[in-house]
Amino acid sequence: MAERQYVIFKLDKEEYGVDIMHVKEISEFKESVKIPSAPSFVDGIINYRGVITPVINLRRKFGLVIKEPTSNTRIIIINLNEKQVGFLVDDASQVLTIDEKDVDPAPELITNIEDKYIDGIAKISERMVILLNLEKVLNEEEKLKLKEM
Repeated sequence: MAERQYVIFKLDKEEYGVDIMHVKEISEFKESVKIPSAPSFVDGIINYRGVITPVINLRRKFGLVIKEPTSNTRIIIINLNEKQVGFLVDDASQVLTIDEKDVDPAPELITNIEDKYIDGIAKISERMVILLNLEKVLNEEEKLKLKEM
């Protein structure tokens, strides 16, 4: 069986994982500059290592209650369609190796979601980790808006 490494992050009490191969870096929280008429899920932009990087608030994107950043808040940096993008999460402090045999497909109820960004559900001991593909969190229209920023 194949194993993959995942960056584990939290939103509220739920744990999510993203394939480490899609993650460029994990940054401490930086205050972003607000952009007028930016999509509602975009907190703003930051200058990350000399690259202007839009920051997507995953709490807002997933319809969760918005909270003030804490010392644990992180920004997961990925490349999305050749553009650097950051995803704001509550905490990202662990990398786990997960065997494919421990991953179930997402239940049919949630695979009907238009975006299909849930790759599966990992069962690790008593924990469940929702495996996401951050490249699919945004639909094509949202990606286009992001590109135009």
